[in-house]
Amino acid sequence: MTKEPPLVTILDDEPAIRSMLSDALNEAGFRTRAFARATEFEAALKTTTPDVCLVDLSLPDRDGLSLVHRLALEQGASVIIISGRAQVQDRVTGLELGADDYIIKPFDPAEVVARVRARLRNSSIASQSGQTAHFNGWTARFESYTLTDEDGQETPFSHAEGEVLRLFLERPKRLISRAMMQEMLGGAAGESFDRAMDVRISRLRTKLREDPKAPRLIKTIYGAGYIFLGDVSWS
Repeated sequence: MTKEPPLVTILDDEPAIRSMLSDALNEAGFRTRAFARATEFEAALKTTTPDVCLVDLSLPDRDGLSLVHRLALEQGASVIIISGRAQVQDRVTGLELGADDYIIKPFDPAEVVARVRARLRNSSIASQSGQTAHFNGWTARFESYTLTDEDGQETPFSHAEGEVLRLFLERPKRLISRAMMQEMLGGAAGESFDRAMDVRISRLRTKLREDPKAPRLIKTIYGAGYIFLGDVSWS
């Protein structure tokens, strides 16, 4: 049975943007579904499981940022924001809420195709190393985006947080530099990426009940990067 191409959903209220993105992605071999309003998009999610969601922040019927947050936590799809908001704080906020990448309008459609491919490549590589990791009394289930402690209590994490966690779990006791994080996770390097990584790591530490002043698992090596100190096994 032939596997269907990855599905990319497009949420943007501008018809020209929807058409341009659909044409570029279809030509690149992806399936697409495009929506003008958040309500239509959310209704489709009940029966559709996209691989990547392209989301504009300026929607006529919904705040795009809150939608990004929900997608990151509930859908398990990669989320790429496409927005005319170019301020650093807007980019940081979007990435903090769980988006995997942020593209500023106007853009080259070829850039969007490349970013979509990068997200899917990361997901494909990740799936090859297993979906469940065990470390220091914790179980991380990447198919359901949950952390489970020794007592069975579950804590959800977003797709973006999961990418950072997996990066650590696949390279325990090795220095991971900011440059390596940017290369492995994709996205544009710069202040917004660095701050988003800081927030994701802080949230992971909170979910792992780390002491922020003396974390035991995710250690910061100032000026160099991070090291994950746990013992990890995969299943």
